[in-house]
Amino acid sequence: MRRLSVLTILMLCGSMTTQADQLTVSRADYLEKLHGFWLGQCIANWTGIITEMDKIGGRGERGKFYTRADWGTTVQVVRWSGERGDPKTIDWVHRSPDEIWSADDDTDIEYIYQHLLANSDSTRLTGEQIRDGWITHIYDEKSAPGGENFLWVSNQRAHDLMLEGLVPPATSHPSNNESYEMIDAQLTTEIFGLYAPGRPDVALEIAYMPIRTTAGGEAALASEFYVIMHSLAASVDPSVPRKDQVHQLAAHARSYMPDESTTAKMYDFVLSRHEAGVPWEEARDDVYRRYQLEQQDGYDKAPRNPVASGINFASSMVSLFYGEGDYQDTVKIAVLAGWDSDNPAATWGGLLGFLYGKQGIEKSFEKEFSDRYHIHRTRTGFPVPDGVDTLPNMAAVGVGIVDRVVVDEMNGEVQDDQWVIPLIAQ
Repeated sequence: MRRLSVLTILMLCGSMTTQADQLTVSRADYLEKLHGFWLGQCIANWTGIITEMDKIGGRGERGKFYTRADWGTTVQVVRWSGERGDPKTIDWVHRSPDEIWSADDDTDIEYIYQHLLANSDSTRLTGEQIRDGWITHIYDEKSAPGGENFLWVSNQRAHDLMLEGLVPPATSHPSNNESYEMIDAQLTTEIFGLYAPGRPDVALEIAYMPIRTTAGGEAALASEFYVIMHSLAASVDPSVPRKDQVHQLAAHARSYMPDESTTAKMYDFVLSRHEAGVPWEEARDDVYRRYQLEQQDGYDKAPRNPVASGINFASSMVSLFYGEGDYQDTVKIAVLAGWDSDNPAATWGGLLGFLYGKQGIEKSFEKEFSDRYHIHRTRTGFPVPDGVDTLPNMAAVGVGIVDRVVVDEMNGEVQDDQWVIPLIAQ
């Protein structure tokens, strides 16, 4: 597929440009949108955990996927370990203003990266900075409270390798990390797109090392797809229907992928099912048959592993296309679609949370949410009272990073409450 230029996609999205060659963004608006990003992720992450790894295909109870009729019902969850969990109701998880959101792996590694960037002189993290940050803020599994450091698969292997002295990107090299094709980087690096508003070229550069801390091959390609979408989210016209906003962002991110890649073929296949008008449940079942069973389109790397990058990327495309830009519909489908369901849910919850903004999210639910975040539930060593940060502060730190990226990486300007960002034709 031909890669569209940044200027072309901005025109398609109806961007907030004042001239054809630059993008102007309000810092105050961006602050509110970053709050929405963190809030949208937290809601979707914890809602998705209800069904995480419960339906993964195959025989028995775990082979029968959920449908839209299962939303709001109480189910006997069978966890990834095969053990039966307590009955749970598949419904929204909320935290009211007097409560606190708990950190989880869909948000806490991004928190680490943001902290490292905020305390660095550079806008690009080195492998050494990432290694030192991971070792400082992530428990060694052997000494973690309760024996749990909240790392899995490639993240855990990369952390082990760091403790042995390896530095990214060696921590994702196939000869060192056999889990390099798993999902991990897809849920830890989307935020780098938001640090480079309207400039996916810059976003990919600053996300390069974080992605390759744990991912390679198709998993890195899928992670870059999400980074690109998040970068271009700053350029959408709020007067354009949300469905068109989201589908145009996805189409541009797809244009970056080689047509022969498995990830691109997965995108194209799910899009074809959506355009054919089949229900999302049928599209999801087609994904299961085509990739997990038949191993088509070159999907032969850990195809039956429910935390593999590929199957979860394809599943996330189902929720993206069929959710059509609606926060609640998109997250509901992601939660019900199967496999590592909290991860696609959190990714789209964050992207749509950014597009909606904090106020838009609360308006859609007709309620207020907590703005506090307990990072020390899963990580350690941050200078926040009792290990609890706030979403407004986290958003403000993000705006400060964007200030530096605009000037140092884009040759742009910070003018009062606006970023003036030069655009380039590719």
